[in-house]
Amino acid sequence: MADAAVRPAAPEDVDELARLQVSTWQTGFEGLLPPDVLAGLDPAAAAAQLRQVIAQGPALVHVATEGPWPVGFCVAGPSPESESAAANDLPAPDAGTVALVGTLLVEPRWGRRGHGGRLLAAAGAAAADAGLTRGICWVPERNAALVGFFRRAGWTPDGVVRTLDAGGQPLRELRVTGALAFDLV
Repeated sequence: MADAAVRPAAPEDVDELARLQVSTWQTGFEGLLPPDVLAGLDPAAAAAQLRQVIAQGPALVHVATEGPWPVGFCVAGPSPESESAAANDLPAPDAGTVALVGTLLVEPRWGRRGHGGRLLAAAGAAAADAGLTRGICWVPERNAALVGFFRRAGWTPDGVVRTLDAGGQPLRELRVTGALAFDLV
């Protein structure tokens, strides 16, 4: 494997990260989302959103690279209170110190090479440096690979689920949670 690394995203990364996001969703979410939803994903809209996050935060965007190529990215930062709330919508006691991993993607052709773990570790370290104490992420229940990835990282479902309307098709997500420090042996 060529040199693998994780670095902060820069404005010049935006177009490639948007392409990577759309491509990864269209491949990785096939069967989870309706074909018309996947076909309608817009790289320009993804780029606009990434550009805003990179410029304004509060989340940070980390990019995984292999050699000179961006192969994945993670967007993580302070969690809105509503994302970490209990199933009954009451705020979590530690709501002010919870990190939300909003996006964690590795392009499938670069998968199973440790990029996801390095991204999660970098996001966790940055969140801990910012005073956050634990992380959460919403994961499609039927995405066994992603659920398994978080389990291997030590994050487990906390019992809170939500169902999103994905183009007229329900998408059930589990909330996983865990520590921000990772042992990537």
